[in-house]
Amino acid sequence: MCGLPQEVCICQEIAKEQQKAVISVVRRRYGKMVTIVEGIDDSAIDLGQLAKILKGACASGGTVKDRTIELQGDHKKRASKVLEQNGYKVEVR
Repeated sequence: MCGLPQEVCICQEIAKEQQKAVISVVRRRYGKMVTIVEGIDDSAIDLGQLAKILKGACASGGTVKDRTIELQGDHKKRASKVLEQNGYKVEVR
């Protein structure tokens, strides 16, 4: 993005500091709970890789849809802790 070599580039770190992740839990069909992480809009952040980290930390399945990450189950506390450790500002609703 900035033209620097990958090991020197800090675009993703700057993008993390500017984003505010909003975590909420909704009830879907048949009473299933889904944790939704939204508010991460910068294209410098790889949402697929972030979803992979969150799914591994929460030991659940999930997907990326329309710039939001959906995790199966109620994982507000665990997801917010992982996002804060990775340098994001977090708001839990």
